Amino acid sequence: METKLTVLYPQRRGNDKARERLDGILQYALDGIPAEICEDMGILAAEPERFANSRILFAVPLGADGINEGYYELLAWLRRGAEPDGAGDAADRRPVLSGSTAGLLIDAESELYTKATARELAVAANCAGCAFVGRPLTEGTASLDNYIVQAANVGTDRLTAYKNSARMLAGQLLSFRWEPKESPHLLVLHASNHHTSNTLAIWEQVRERLSGIEIRELNLRNGTLVDCSGCPFQMCLHFGERGSCFYGGAMVDDVYPAVKWADGILLLCPNYNDALSANITAFINRLTALFRTTRFFDKALFAIVVSGYSGSDLIAGQLITALNMNKTFYLPGNFCMMETGNSPGSALRSQGIMDRVNKFAKKIQNIMCS
Repeated sequence: METKLTVLYPQRRGNDKARERLDGILQYALDGIPAEICEDMGILAAEPERFANSRILFAVPLGADGINEGYYELLAWLRRGAEPDGAGDAADRRPVLSGSTAGLLIDAESELYTKATARELAVAANCAGCAFVGRPLTEGTASLDNYIVQAANVGTDRLTAYKNSARMLAGQLLSFRWEPKESPHLLVLHASNHHTSNTLAIWEQVRERLSGIEIRELNLRNGTLVDCSGCPFQMCLHFGERGSCFYGGAMVDDVYPAVKWADGILLLCPNYNDALSANITAFINRLTALFRTTRFFDKALFAIVVSGYSGSDLIAGQLITALNMNKTFYLPGNFCMMETGNSPGSALRSQGIMDRVNKFAKKIQNIMCS
């Protein structure tokens, strides 16, 4: 059966100016590709199961103010159709995008809002069961200055680089297949204290429920993890070609080899001031040297996020933009377990926690193991 691409295009008819360029980009990207364009978001409520197990391209024109009323219909549908946390009938309900894989095409008439919209949409869709290919975002700002380097590299203009990027994404969406492994390797990274960490306590419960997966844990608190200082491109490339980095240390000696070894990585992320911790951020930044020569499309990303009060979705969004959109890790549906714990041990005392632990462990097992 031929794979078809479904394009969810909210408010296509609402603002001719806002959609004019995006119409042209889509026409180029979809040339010769079997595709169905859905522009009436009313279909989401009318046929809520229709888009499960699909290949989806979210195409969102933002105009100059970053507002698209049809997009908010889409966002509400995704959030209402997310994976339920409760018990009983609700817990048995499938997320509305279960089994689907997606990419994002966001176009704006300003220099702002494209990444923020992409992150918000990706978090909502992922919670609704949707996976994302590595580097799933093609975006166009008003000036297309975000394509200056890309256009120069291939000797073309910015608009053509934009069109080519969208076409590559459409092709990737149709061709990508995640391949589980017979003997998978999972790398777990954290920077937490074993005695007080809710995040580590949840991970220990998840780990007990995993089988057939070789697991390696690295504590980024051990030794000094120097953050990236933004070396010139050629210097970064020079060291990256040797699997190294100018600053060396634990990142080069321990973390780079472990990332290469892994088929998936799981980050344990307490919420610090609605942001990733300094050492996790340093890990992501320092990964750039390795990324110069190694892409991560065939490595899955998972996370456990614990917030003292709220905001776990903000941390999940940071991980998606940094490691899926920028560093090309594959993002499985429902990649992140998000919990609340404001005192040592409190996360494991929350109602229904073991049901959620079991569900998350099963998710990792199903994604990683053939």
